[in-house]
Amino acid sequence: MITHETVSARAPGRVELLGNHTDYNEGVVLGAAINRLIRVSGTKNPGSVRVTSAGFGKIEVHPSSLRPLQEARWANYTLGVADELRRLNVPIDGFTAHISGDLPVGAGLSSSAALELASALFLLKLFAFDLPPLEIAKACQRAEHHYVGVKSGLLDQVISLFARAQHAVFFDCRSEQIRTVPFPASLALIVAESGKNRELAGGDYNLRRTETNAAARAFGVRALRDLTSAQIYGRLDIPELLRRRALHIVEENERVWRAVELLEAEDGHGFGKLMNASHESSRRNFDNSTPELDLLTSIAQQLPGVLGARLTGAGFGGATVTLCERTAADSIALQLARNYTAQMGTNAKVFVCEIADGARADYSS
Repeated sequence: MITHETVSARAPGRVELLGNHTDYNEGVVLGAAINRLIRVSGTKNPGSVRVTSAGFGKIEVHPSSLRPLQEARWANYTLGVADELRRLNVPIDGFTAHISGDLPVGAGLSSSAALELASALFLLKLFAFDLPPLEIAKACQRAEHHYVGVKSGLLDQVISLFARAQHAVFFDCRSEQIRTVPFPASLALIVAESGKNRELAGGDYNLRRTETNAAARAFGVRALRDLTSAQIYGRLDIPELLRRRALHIVEENERVWRAVELLEAEDGHGFGKLMNASHESSRRNFDNSTPELDLLTSIAQQLPGVLGARLTGAGFGGATVTLCERTAADSIALQLARNYTAQMGTNAKVFVCEIADGARADYSS
């Protein structure tokens, strides 16, 4: 008998607090989930896979012929996850899946990982199969590699899946250690969308991965994780571009280790200084900032009550994250939006975000 039980799952977006492009270099990262999410809901539908989205349309394919789509690329996240889960022996047949939510797309808040995880948890519940959480995250990462063409690290999936409310998530991408660190209640985070959307599959992200791999080979190490900043400064024989790429990654790792200590000591001022230094390194060493992100960061850093600001996520457009005193958060967000509009001539979507719990399946009906 065919049942039409409706299943739903949700996954939050994330802000990368520190650890820019360190994940695929076997480094360490620090991030937090935010209270904006993607939801996937639907039922079993033998013989057909139908995916719909109010913003993007609908697609329908046969379950036996899952492959990346060239037109409706937005559906590749869900289709890729279904394919990867099936390779892990999840008995996926046909299904309907409707995508919804309030997480902005292309803003550097990891809507892609949120969609992948919501799709994965939806399908695992729909077809009654269990997998360890880290295996779910890795399956989602592989879907992004194979179906979307972005050779992403594991940062986004881990933060969205393992997050806890009012905690940052620390992830060591070599040892795969994951732990949560309490986030001071006196502090708040503000997200500001620059209005310049990212398109990581366009090449900049994958190029940085190629460059950092080349830098590791030039320095004679397995990964940039194995270098110190002092070693980089001492090697003037390395091409300047590769030295700058390496310096960004290595100093980002050092900033993450220090940031965990500062969070545990509730030192928001020290943490904010690390965020400022991170953005400056993105601008000077990694070339993944933009004039819009630089302006948002500069405006924020000059406002009373702000402790630090930086781009969040891969860069090349998207959003910034600002650390500030909670009591001033609303007024800072308003002023940041006003100043950006006055100087750039375009509106910035700015909001104070709460640090949220991680992805989960919701309910059946």
